[in-house]
Amino acid sequence: MADYVTILGSVFFLAFGLCSIIAGIFAAYFGSGKSRGIGGALIIVGIIFIGLLYYLMTGYEATKDAWNLQPIYNAIVAIIGAAIGALAALGIFLAAIMKS
Repeated sequence: MADYVTILGSVFFLAFGLCSIIAGIFAAYFGSGKSRGIGGALIIVGIIFIGLLYYLMTGYEATKDAWNLQPIYNAIVAIIGAAIGALAALGIFLAAIMKS
């Protein structure tokens, strides 16, 4: 059961952090007024979640036994693979839309 909790927690923190950072960059770049402020807040929240994941992986003695690093590495590889696949599909979709 602890492995499932580790995988769930690591995937949640990593995915939420990365998606918050990406959405924040998008909102800060393309937004205006309040949207830029919200984008900045999303970037900060994403950095906090990534930092918390890093802290739980490496720095906190009480969680070293609870957080096995192998599922976290597997989650990182899975999320990177999913992101690459999603970006490739989005690129093909946009190329098809732009050509027609």
